[in-house]
Amino acid sequence: MAEQDNSLSAAILQREAGLHRSLSPRQLSMIAIGGAIGTGLFLGSAISVRLAGPAVILSYAAGALIALTVMWALAEMAVAHPVAGSFGVHAEIYLHPWAGFVIRYTYWLCQVVAIGSEVVAASIYCKLWLPHVPSWMWIAGFSAALVAVNALSVGNFGSFEYWFAMIKVVTISLFLILGAAHLFGLGAPRIGAVNYFSHGGFLPNGWTGAGLGVAMAIFSFLGLEIVAVTSGEAARPELSVPRAMRWTLLRLGIFYIAGLAVVVGVVPWNQVGLGESPFVRVFQTAGIPAAAALMNFVVLTAALSSVNCNLYLTSRMIFSLARGGYAPAPLGRLSKRGTPVLALLVSSAGMVGALFFDHWLHASAYVYMMGAAFFGGIFVWLMILLTHLFFRRATARSIPPPLRLAPRGPWTSLFGLAALLAILVSTWWVPGLRITLQAGLPWLAAVSLAYLLWSRFSSKSGAA
Repeated sequence: MAEQDNSLSAAILQREAGLHRSLSPRQLSMIAIGGAIGTGLFLGSAISVRLAGPAVILSYAAGALIALTVMWALAEMAVAHPVAGSFGVHAEIYLHPWAGFVIRYTYWLCQVVAIGSEVVAASIYCKLWLPHVPSWMWIAGFSAALVAVNALSVGNFGSFEYWFAMIKVVTISLFLILGAAHLFGLGAPRIGAVNYFSHGGFLPNGWTGAGLGVAMAIFSFLGLEIVAVTSGEAARPELSVPRAMRWTLLRLGIFYIAGLAVVVGVVPWNQVGLGESPFVRVFQTAGIPAAAALMNFVVLTAALSSVNCNLYLTSRMIFSLARGGYAPAPLGRLSKRGTPVLALLVSSAGMVGALFFDHWLHASAYVYMMGAAFFGGIFVWLMILLTHLFFRRATARSIPPPLRLAPRGPWTSLFGLAALLAILVSTWWVPGLRITLQAGLPWLAAVSLAYLLWSRFSSKSGAA
């Protein structure tokens, strides 16, 4: 069994050869932060605040715990099989070719839609400065620029995203310091803890509201899996991937939980809305308009950084599908610089879709596109944990044993599976996220049918 798995793994590694292994551990970590710290925190977190009130702090703490189970599973499998197809390839090896097909196409589509939601969010941020400029102009301009950046070599992409993400890390750190100063009265008017317990108390909508808020928390943590995708282009993945995973989740946990604790401490939770970033609202409430404009610039770069990372993800995922024979072969070709340019262009379809959604849905475009993408993210995390259960069983007697990060036994992955299933069901009652199930389940049925047709066509072609 082990020899069979090793030969299959070697064949897949050779199948995806050609990508340059030039990403360092620090680049991997910052790329993951760039992919995860985007509109889920800066704009979409307003949904969780409205649902949970100050208890959003507990919602995001629960989200971090669930993300930890996924991080352990991903890191173990990515070190064993460092390929661009990542969790899609792992599912193909340990579950079934159907799983590898469905997980990669679902992830590709959800990220393509997420790209569209991010550029829509970027256009919303720009309205603070130039409210009369049409949104479509911002969407088109940002889209063209970021496609060009991704067409460069992966080394240039890594350097660009490192500094792009660094802007977010430094700014959120400053935000936490300024917010704490207002809460504790350190050189600023003291707000104290009044907003945590006013306006209905810490749990204004009860534990149900806090539970529903976990859905948006999970959406915010989506992007953690980019570290596993970059393992196909990472130098020494056995060292860099686990280190990047640990530091990424730690930083995200601190930034999300502490950041939202500042938001609901400074701004009454019932005054938070989707019309602007809650983080910008904090500075406006504190009477610092210049800082609000600066924060708006930062959340803009956060959205663009997330788009940049997601373009990388989607292009590698469709590249992996093409190399596996599941997508048109030209999508698996690499440029002289080692980048899948045609796969990148196909993966930018969400940007075109953003133009139409913004025209038809206006202010609700972001929520609808985010909700449609959310199903793919949760489905992928579910499949990662399910694959990990079979991976553990298949490699239990391997010599040498693979890297183990999660505790012994299946319990962490089973806990993550149960929690994510509950969150997926809960989206039916989250405002704006009902489309998650409405769009996701038909898509899953459609892509499964596509796999059956493809496999039947392939078998007939092979027989001929």
